[in-house]
Amino acid sequence: MDYSFPRYLLAKQTVDDRALNQQVLAALRANLPPRPLRIIEVGAGMGNMLARLLSWNVIDCAEYVHVDAMPENIEFAMQWIPGWAEGAGWYVEHTGTNELRLYDTSRDVRLKLEQADVIEYIEREPQPADVLIAHAFLDLLPMPESMPKLITLTKDLAWLTINFDGMTTLEPCIDPVLDAKIERLYHETMDQRAAGGDSRSGRHLFRHLHDAGARVLAAGPSDWVVFAQDRRYPAEEAYFLQFILHFFEESLLGHPDLEPAALVGWLMERRAQVERGELIYIAHQLDFLAKVGPG
Repeated sequence: MDYSFPRYLLAKQTVDDRALNQQVLAALRANLPPRPLRIIEVGAGMGNMLARLLSWNVIDCAEYVHVDAMPENIEFAMQWIPGWAEGAGWYVEHTGTNELRLYDTSRDVRLKLEQADVIEYIEREPQPADVLIAHAFLDLLPMPESMPKLITLTKDLAWLTINFDGMTTLEPCIDPVLDAKIERLYHETMDQRAAGGDSRSGRHLFRHLHDAGARVLAAGPSDWVVFAQDRRYPAEEAYFLQFILHFFEESLLGHPDLEPAALVGWLMERRAQVERGELIYIAHQLDFLAKVGPG
């Protein structure tokens, strides 16, 4: 199988749509400052969150800064976002290098895509935003030291979504002992990343935000729950599941505490479960809306 990260980001869009906590989203809507807004999204991928916020009528007049470290994500986004926007009824103008304007008779969003590591971007001391967005990203960063730096990107709100919180479930069971061992070792690899990471990022964000001087306005679960109906997964979610299994393979192949043959056999059976429309995947995560500064 060809494992394309941009395709994975597209495939998980419907999974994220279901998962995002609607009470936290309602709190974001209720607390947005007057438009036009300035929004910075870090780890922004290929533009799924922008498309979601426009489709859900959360924003309609904004300057949106899209920051991602991967050049291929920026390149893909510059192709995908205009196509999506035109299909959704927006007019699109290319206003500069990696800059777009999306508009119609009542809405106007100016988008700038920045290819940069998030810490490198922060060191440029950009103008703070009204809203900072980090989606399925904070559990990849070293904490707590990254939080005070991230908070400097906003003068008002931080919407921090899909923060993994220590539970992965794959059903049906293959072998209770092996399943539990693979899950445990997989989570441990998150905690041992050289660049930082935390398999219980969600619960720890309460403390990290408090210590950085932010106040949690809302928080709630945003679990991924993927299953088939009549042996068919929605949209591109079979590809999403195959990519999740690819993450397991990349993380655990060659692990000293795991027999290679056991992992290979486990992956073969899990992949066959996807092909048969049998695999159920659940990952526990948390969403946050935090207030930065006075008020």
